[in-house]
Amino acid sequence: MSAVLALLSAVVWGSTDFVAGVASRTVRPVAVVAWSQFVALVALTGIVAVQGLPASGFAGWGPWAVGAGAFGALGLLCFYPALATGTMGVVAPIASLGAIIPVVLGVLTGDQPGVLAWAGIAVAIIGVVLASGPELEGGLHARPVMLACLAAVGFGLALFMIDRGSRESLLHTMWGMRLTSCLGYAVLAVAARSLGGVRARQMPLLAAIGLGDLTANVLFGLATSMGMVSIAAVLGSLYPVATILLARYLLNERLRPIQIVGVAVALVGIVLLAGGGHG
Repeated sequence: MSAVLALLSAVVWGSTDFVAGVASRTVRPVAVVAWSQFVALVALTGIVAVQGLPASGFAGWGPWAVGAGAFGALGLLCFYPALATGTMGVVAPIASLGAIIPVVLGVLTGDQPGVLAWAGIAVAIIGVVLASGPELEGGLHARPVMLACLAAVGFGLALFMIDRGSRESLLHTMWGMRLTSCLGYAVLAVAARSLGGVRARQMPLLAAIGLGDLTANVLFGLATSMGMVSIAAVLGSLYPVATILLARYLLNERLRPIQIVGVAVALVGIVLLAGGGHG
């Protein structure tokens, strides 16, 4: 059951990323991120209101949630424009390399990842070079690749902080993360005197993105609680596959042979990294 839940989380994550990328082509990416995060915040606030705060209050998870919210928001603000303007089949695997950062930071704070994790890092980097190389020819597609790299950094730092905060409370860390990001977007909205130009008919799609991301997080959390974290991490790390397949069959997105090899190699690296980076 754990494996099924982890695979479902990967499918939902990847599908949500695809929908968000498509939505960002007609709605400002910052508006897509802000409104989808707000919907997730409302849902989480309802749960937290019922359960209340942990006995320790905000201690343990609060600071990590704030950091995760800030870096996660920055990651999405780079990721969605990259999906909207670049080749999704290349952008998604690059952004997923953010999984490298928690491993590195974990080493600096005393963790000892396995040999597979280090092998995964090397393999994934090779894959990204192969996949993104043709995108950078002539500098025509450099921006989405660079944005995907920045998204990876944001996601990686957020993952590290979510891990630290969830050691006290996963639910409250996720809630505090979205509360932080939504407060930031609210400040931006007041400063710009705009709600992003979102129309009422676009709200259901943005709500679906927010709830999709939240659902994937819940599925992954259940998977890790019911089975081995290492197996759930490996299966959950396959989420770019869903984005790539949807882009290929719904948008007729085509990759060069060398890019297909690069994407496959990068995904193998991510699987090795996930399998070797957790106990």
